[in-house]
Amino acid sequence: MHPKNFAPLRLAVLAGGDSPERDISLLSGAEVCAALRLAGHEVQVFDPAQIPIEQVPWFTFDACFLALHGGAGEDGRVQQQLETLGIDFTGSRAAACRVAMNKSASKERFFFEQIPTADYCLLHAGDSPTDCAAKAASLGYPLVVKPNSQGSSLGVTIVHRPADLADALALARSLDPFILLEKFIAGRELTVAVLDRRPLPALEIVTPHGFFDFDAKYSAEDTREEYPSDLPPKVVAHVEQLAVRAAQSLGTQGLVRVDLILDAAGVPWVLEVNTTPGMTPQSLAPKAARLAGFDMPALCQWIVQNALSPVYRAARRPARSKLPVPSIRRAEAA
Repeated sequence: MHPKNFAPLRLAVLAGGDSPERDISLLSGAEVCAALRLAGHEVQVFDPAQIPIEQVPWFTFDACFLALHGGAGEDGRVQQQLETLGIDFTGSRAAACRVAMNKSASKERFFFEQIPTADYCLLHAGDSPTDCAAKAASLGYPLVVKPNSQGSSLGVTIVHRPADLADALALARSLDPFILLEKFIAGRELTVAVLDRRPLPALEIVTPHGFFDFDAKYSAEDTREEYPSDLPPKVVAHVEQLAVRAAQSLGTQGLVRVDLILDAAGVPWVLEVNTTPGMTPQSLAPKAARLAGFDMPALCQWIVQNALSPVYRAARRPARSKLPVPSIRRAEAA
């Protein structure tokens, strides 16, 4: 599918930044620029690590395409700047990005909406080793240790025994002062890209790495992403609709990617929602889009048109959420 019936635009692409995912963002930005040019647009890329966002000559552009991953580009800070400047941009609003990037906040939204997600507890860098060990024991082993606000599986470790907890905490703590301990759920790793409230075909991630870590995502040659054709259609449809519910619970817009685990009983569990999915040749969202008939230019064109739609622009100033403030800890030591 190729984009049709559109007016060529002047688009600024933000890529790079100073997060640990900078290199991936630059790759995404390059792919997005190439696709937008193929779609007929005039494109210029800006790196927030090299030029402050407020110094970009926004008056010369029709909109901004966000290809930033991690850090300020995904946790709502850049989105808040653009909202303040009155710039139309792709992806979710600042409020949704803040919640989605904060794993514990996301999980509280999932619990509130009765979306299945694993039990967890939240640790701070100042918590004593004794407290950390007690909270880990309250969840039980194996468990997953991850930074509370990072993407691309950076700093994530599956811990099978208490003796390995300290090293996993140190790794996560090097990226974030808040650390999530999450009950481990064994099963098949699935991901669903969502266009607003439309799911794209679910993909299963098959990797010998134990889980879909950073290397498996971006450099491993033995990682495969494939449609789970052996699953009953009803199960796949349920997974895809659950992904839509997860995105809706966070108030996301545009293209997002929802990661899930399908356990041995066929029950899907939501892991997280990514508000700025990767757009590299290895990235999952473009692969799912291709299964749905969208090539890369068509996908990027849809993202831009969605950002410029009247409904989307109106969402720049969303009503104050009535959902509870996500500050409690789901699992505490006895």
